[in-house]
Amino acid sequence: MSLLLFNFAPSQTWIQVVLLVIGIVAVVKSAGWLTDGSVGIATRMGIPQIVIGLTVVAMGTSMPEFFVSLMSALGGKPGLAVGNVVGSNIFNALLIVGVAAMVAPISILHGTVKRDIPFALVASVVLLMLCLDGNISRLDAAILFVLFLVFMYLTLLEARKGMKAGEDSLEQPVNIGVGKASLLIVVGLIGLIVGSEVFVDNASALAHTLGVSDAVIGLTIVACGTSLPELATSTVAASRGNSGIAIGNVLGSNVFNILMILGVTGIISPMSTQGITTVDLSVMVISMILLWLFSFTKYRIERWEGGVLSVLFIGYIAYLLYQV
Repeated sequence: MSLLLFNFAPSQTWIQVVLLVIGIVAVVKSAGWLTDGSVGIATRMGIPQIVIGLTVVAMGTSMPEFFVSLMSALGGKPGLAVGNVVGSNIFNALLIVGVAAMVAPISILHGTVKRDIPFALVASVVLLMLCLDGNISRLDAAILFVLFLVFMYLTLLEARKGMKAGEDSLEQPVNIGVGKASLLIVVGLIGLIVGSEVFVDNASALAHTLGVSDAVIGLTIVACGTSLPELATSTVAASRGNSGIAIGNVLGSNVFNILMILGVTGIISPMSTQGITTVDLSVMVISMILLWLFSFTKYRIERWEGGVLSVLFIGYIAYLLYQV
């Protein structure tokens, strides 16, 4: 089954496994290039790295989710489309932040705690409310997309204020030329998208062989697969001391997933939320609340807090598997 623009899944199972591993390797390598390029641009232009993470990196690493959800909705698989977004956001807030924090404690800017995390939480709550009737209509999708435009406006407005005030970032600068940095970003994004497509196609093929439903595939395998760019990018960024990219990428991706991806997809093709339960949506909201609470502790997410988030994610996946 091909959900994306291309089908990278052959019929032989052993080749699917090999390509799945190759997809993971491509994603991790590309994440390093994307991180270096993004930090280089931020350093050269004097833009706070948190803004780069919330916009360029977040949009680029959310492209796999966008393609999967759009093609799923158009292909008559709304459970997979919505499940991909909900599952990806849970994966982002619990496992990605958890793993990144265990690699290196994440320092968080004051503005992120006061503005960015609350906005991501509001987006999650709005989606929960809109899904209570079991559908995402064109009106619902339009509301999500308008909120996305508001988010982009506030983010860019804050960037201008930061640039005028000469705001210092918490991260280590990367001194590379703009041309090289731009090339790294482009190559990194292409590698992330292609690597994710290879992973998702082959993981989905293996899952269907086992007879797993579309909703569960969306919440687990596809969500994890399309979130590999965020996991790789945030982990690499954290290990290199670039906390703004690490946390900004997660928050930006969560907002993009809900407001932009479901907004655009729902306007094009209204969706039912079949297979997505209140438990799934509630876990998404609770994960953002926990991330916000942990961020208030000295404006850092410590290793033990990252461990808690990771354990909660494992517990959620165990719950899904038990339900299956």
